[in-house]
Amino acid sequence: MIVTVCALALRTFAVETVALAGSDAVATGPVSAWVEAATRNEMELIQQQGTFSVRYKEHKVDAHNDTTRLVIESKQGAVARLMERNGVPITAAEDSAERSRLQDAVAHPDDFYKHHRKDAQQRHDAVQIVQLMPKALLFSYTPGQPQRPDARSTEVVLDFQPNPAFHPPTMLSEVLTGLQGRVWIDAASQRVTRIEGHVLKPVDFGFGMLAKLYPGGSLTLQQTAVGDGHWIYSNLEEHLTVRALMVKTLPENMRIGSSEIELLPGLLSYQDAIRALLAVPIPLR
Repeated sequence: MIVTVCALALRTFAVETVALAGSDAVATGPVSAWVEAATRNEMELIQQQGTFSVRYKEHKVDAHNDTTRLVIESKQGAVARLMERNGVPITAAEDSAERSRLQDAVAHPDDFYKHHRKDAQQRHDAVQIVQLMPKALLFSYTPGQPQRPDARSTEVVLDFQPNPAFHPPTMLSEVLTGLQGRVWIDAASQRVTRIEGHVLKPVDFGFGMLAKLYPGGSLTLQQTAVGDGHWIYSNLEEHLTVRALMVKTLPENMRIGSSEIELLPGLLSYQDAIRALLAVPIPLR
């Protein structure tokens, strides 16, 4: 839960960067102005979740699985249909099981709402952390302003490190005391397009009783404009070492990428989103 919220917060404030020859021309004015504008915009992005529908393919690789799903973000939460495992299409039997699972979700809305109940709390927690970032982190212009090779327009690039004068008011905000990294901000929209965070020092949650985040870990996140002023998270890569509830120390390695992103013409209910997923023909093996 703690790592999930921290990742979500970083997403809202991300493919290997090539340090191309940049320009310092756009990096003018106080750094705080860019940080404050980006913070306001990212909080707006969080609050927009559930107000528009978008469809995309999601490829996720973790310690246990390599899967590709077709996803639609609906008013009540995201719904997904499995398409591939380990880079190959699923079988007819697996597709039948997926169809049954999704049809069951349509027939039992209470179970769906229960499953997604935590989404609102995670958004609330993410807002709280994003609000604290301008105080918790010290930002500075990155020398040379290295532009991303796939950037659609000029970006302002800032480096950040922990502010030693910051005292986290909540357990979750402890994570901000151990992060350093770099953030890319689209100069025109003042939206964050990419952020790279590195765990600089051990971070204890609840004096280490609940969880501990070890140094050396990293989070890389990216978000993409989808039209009509809407943005979504398009890439996430995390390599973290976490000990939860003083039980076991585990590495968390995960990579998620979104492709074929399409903004849908209207906001769908989760039931209509599932029906749309089921109507899409997918290859089987």
